[in-house]
Order: sequence, then C-alpha cells, then structure tokens
Amino acid sequence: MRTAICPGSFDPVTLGHLDIIGRASLLFSRLIVAVSLNPTKNPLFSPEERVEMLKEVLAPFPNVEVDLFNGLTVHYAIERKAKAIVRGLRVISDFENEFRMALTNKKLACHLETIFLMTKAEYSFISSTTVKEIAAFGGSVRDLVPPQVEQRLIDKLRSKSS
Repeated sequence: MRTAICPGSFDPVTLGHLDIIGRASLLFSRLIVAVSLNPTKNPLFSPEERVEMLKEVLAPFPNVEVDLFNGLTVHYAIERKAKAIVRGLRVISDFENEFRMALTNKKLACHLETIFLMTKAEYSFISSTTVKEIAAFGGSVRDLVPPQVEQRLIDKLRSKSS
C-alpha cells in the first residue's frame, strides 16, 4: 500500500485544495489529508472544525482519510508510514518556499519523497487567506470553496461580528 500525506492548515478548505487532493488520491492507494497546527498562523476555524469540514467534503473519496497533527510534517509522515508528502503549487512564487521545505524534509528523512502537483489554472489565485478576506467584506466565495464550507464561513464570520 502506497501512503502519502497532504498536509496543510486548510483554514478553510478551498476548491484548489480539493483539486490537489482529488488528483493525489488517484496516485496513491491511501492519502492522509493532515491538518497541521501551525502556531504562526491565526486560524478562523478551530482544528476540529477544519477536520470536520474536510471529512464532509472528502467523503466521496474512499482512499482519503483526514487527521490532525502537531509538530514537524516529516515526523508525522514517518509515524504514519507515508512514502511521500504531496504539496500543491499555485504560482511560481510558491515553488521557492516549497522547494526549501522539500529539501529540508529530505535531509531529515531521506526515504521520503515530496510530490508537487500544480493546481488547475482556474484555482491558481485561490488561497484560504484570500477566501477569508473576500467573505469578511461580504463578497461571494461561491466559486472558491465547496457549498458546505461557504455556509460555515458565512456563519463563522457572522458569529464573530456579533
């Protein structure tokens, strides 16, 4: 069984994320979408809410599971017996940071591979940060996130403003 992990903060999960996850699920017999607890970010959704949203939108993918982890991605990958780490690239500026991380991970665990997947062009401008900003100012995110996530985003922002 070939296992890979697809780590990220997924705050919230976007159609760009789903594009990468869906294509990666075809490449590996088991794909673990791993929600990272990143102390440098200020998430809108709790880790549990992000896991719940991902489980909901990824239910149609039988070989995809969702998990939560804290610490180094490479340590988590080793713990879960993954052979690869899947990372999405949107634009060329993503590559430098992702390349640096891949080299660092390779130094820490030489048996782990990093697989880069380019997102489809129509999703290349989407980021979770952009989605949250658009939604916070009342813009439509209908074409950027799954419908269930759109509603949760609206509800969350409404509850924060009241």
